[in-house]
Amino acid sequence: MSWMWIVVSISLLVPVAVAAAALSRSSLEPRLPALTCVAAAGSLAVTLAHVIGIVQPEPGAAALGMIESLALMTLAGLIVRRVSARRAAVTAPAAGLASATWLLRFFAPASPLEALGACLFWGLGALLAAVVGGYLRSLEVRQSRAVADTRTALRLQLARDLHDFVAHDISEMVAHAQAGRVVGDPLRALERVEAAGQRAMSMLDRTLDTLHHDRPLISTGDLSGIREAAERFSAAGPAPVRLRMDPQVAVPAETAVLAYRIVIEGLTNVRRHAPQASRVDLGISAGGGLLEITMTNDGVTRARSGRRGGYGLPGLTALVQAQGGELVTQAVPDGWSLTARLPVAQSPECPPASSSPTTRKAFEAPSA
Repeated sequence: MSWMWIVVSISLLVPVAVAAAALSRSSLEPRLPALTCVAAAGSLAVTLAHVIGIVQPEPGAAALGMIESLALMTLAGLIVRRVSARRAAVTAPAAGLASATWLLRFFAPASPLEALGACLFWGLGALLAAVVGGYLRSLEVRQSRAVADTRTALRLQLARDLHDFVAHDISEMVAHAQAGRVVGDPLRALERVEAAGQRAMSMLDRTLDTLHHDRPLISTGDLSGIREAAERFSAAGPAPVRLRMDPQVAVPAETAVLAYRIVIEGLTNVRRHAPQASRVDLGISAGGGLLEITMTNDGVTRARSGRRGGYGLPGLTALVQAQGGELVTQAVPDGWSLTARLPVAQSPECPPASSSPTTRKAFEAPSA
């Protein structure tokens, strides 16, 4: 009599202990499939011993068997949630089978069909546990993908900011250094290189600030940064910018940020791909709910034919299209043109940008 209770107790305690340990300790996950197989095999062995008559049902053992079955259902759900699909495909059905057949220890069916029906009915509990485990697993997978997508978006944002802003200041430093060699005023060239370097350092500071506080690099909507960029570009090289812009033009902060990006990218491309250009015509106008930016230069397009295009304009085009606008670049007689049309939509005021000393100093008006 006593050894039968020992067998029943072991059959109960093993799945209960494994399920409790798996729920409380995540470090058990690598060994969970093996432990579940042991628990399922022990339960099936006890059930088989009851069916063939080796072990006789004991009074009160049915309640313990039900607890054992619930523990196996829990293991089936945990396996589906935490274990790889290949290992779960073997382990979860084993736990479900052991959970579904335990009632054969105490139930004598009239026919095999009745036994199958009873086991299938009780096995719905294990199936439900597996479904719940699969659902929770899908939630975790989607959350992980969302985190990965957010990190990728932040990296791409950082790459765009570095390309659109810092690269322009670095190219301005190079242009000032080259101009100093030609004009023969190295002191003046060094002053301008220093100012461009401070702006580049400031932009790095503000870019990091955007990653911490999710704010745009430029928060004003008066487009004054475009005028300053045009003045700096004219002072750095032989191609003056002829700017046509109504001083009263004001747009929402998002539109101003994107407009500034477009102008900076266009001027940087002129400096990189059309160094022989003698002038740049830049027009900014607003009307009909649109902000239109036009930029043309007289650099010969054949000089660019042998160079591989970068990622600035394609990325900028995607940003413009995301805001409902359009950006078109094309060759014109003896030069290149860029046209952008941005919808002027209302938006809430953006939070202030970084207030670090480096940022404030670098964004002061450049010396003449």
